[in-house]
Amino acid sequence: MLSMLKEKDMTAGEIAAQFDISWPSISHHLNTLKQAGMVVDERKGQNIYYSLNTSVFEEVVAFAFELLGRKDDERVEK
Repeated sequence: MLSMLKEKDMTAGEIAAQFDISWPSISHHLNTLKQAGMVVDERKGQNIYYSLNTSVFEEVVAFAFELLGRKDDERVEK
């Protein structure tokens, strides 16, 4: 789902069409991603579009690089 939303904003129906699982499962996954702050939704008319919350991903990537940097520094010091 995340890689699909990286490409473009999508409705739950568009997302569900790409998977062989039930709509309630898709809805559950989207709600979990929303609660984690990884996905945001916006109502446009009768549709709700989901998109990546890019600021959260930037924070996660920065944190991962920080951790990797610390591990590299620790190895050098030993």
